[in-house]
Amino acid sequence: MSTGNIKTTENTSTSLPERIKRLAWLGPPPLFKGEDGALYEELSARTDGAVRPADIFEEIWARDFINNEWDVLRYRRQLASLMTATAYEGLQKILEPLVEPYRDQADLARAWAARDKAAIKRVDELLASAGLTMDAVMAQTLCTYLDEFERIARMIASAEARRGAILYEVELHRARRRLRRATLEIEGHRG
Repeated sequence: MSTGNIKTTENTSTSLPERIKRLAWLGPPPLFKGEDGALYEELSARTDGAVRPADIFEEIWARDFINNEWDVLRYRRQLASLMTATAYEGLQKILEPLVEPYRDQADLARAWAARDKAAIKRVDELLASAGLTMDAVMAQTLCTYLDEFERIARMIASAEARRGAILYEVELHRARRRLRRATLEIEGHRG
């Protein structure tokens, strides 16, 4: 998503420093340690360029939209990270009928997680001999952490719903503003 050093927002002439200063009252971005602030600012600039907030309400809604979209992206990254970080546990369960005794399963799964080349080769051989692929490992990992994955999926759905509600509010606000302008024009022509 990053396009390098962004000087202006998409479809606007406002420079990034001017935009940051104008929106400072909304507070700092809700970033966790290790998250890329430049990517957040790019999302913010591109959203502002697309939405073009016309008043304070739209600026607030745009920031809320950005924060909810950031949450969606964050939760999806965390979902993938959880799957990757716990895959060795799914592998250990898959190895149960293929490797005896238990200690060997755990040691092989840990070595595989540590990316030991011999362990990776041995796991690939064992999976192939059983007609399994890494999909079986990931499916077992999903089952092992199903509650956690479901919770994260609900968090994603909730943030997506909030994001959609914000867009609806912006459209409704803009429609009301157009209706008010049209009403004033009509009343101006009568009098």
